[in-house]
Amino acid sequence: MARILGIDPGSRLTGFGIIEMQGSRALWISSGCIRTADGTLDTRLKTICQGIEALLEEHRPDEVAIEQVFMHRNPDSALKLGQARGAAISMVALRSLPMSEYSPREIKKAIVGKGSAAKAQVQHMVQHLLGLNKLPQEDAADALAVALCHAHLRQSMQELSSRLPPDVRRLRRRR
Repeated sequence: MARILGIDPGSRLTGFGIIEMQGSRALWISSGCIRTADGTLDTRLKTICQGIEALLEEHRPDEVAIEQVFMHRNPDSALKLGQARGAAISMVALRSLPMSEYSPREIKKAIVGKGSAAKAQVQHMVQHLLGLNKLPQEDAADALAVALCHAHLRQSMQELSSRLPPDVRRLRRRR
């Protein structure tokens, strides 16, 4: 059983989604957004840090997955997004939690089956995969998709590893 925190970073809205894996079944634990007030960038980054810290304290995830920055048309927006992402990563690093990063295309492909899927498709599949009674808010759905992507890839790697011959598995453990 693993608890995974997915993060969709943003300088105004940082989505979060927490799932728990019970075997191959994903269970929704919590999701939402860390909303920053208008103000200076340092104030918004502080809010993100405090929000991530509170989530880590309350939900105690075993692993964290975060969306990678993709290049915006506006370089200033990309820099702010990178700084918001850095704030979230810093809080995770302070807890020494394992963290994985996924590109938007990887996440969409893992959830919808198509790397160019629309946001509405991601929301719908997240709702379906987690058995939610309504569509999650867009940023929360993206964060849940990050967590589900990580869970799916993690499970695939475990299955592949279990298929290795015993002598190869021993060699992998020694490294």
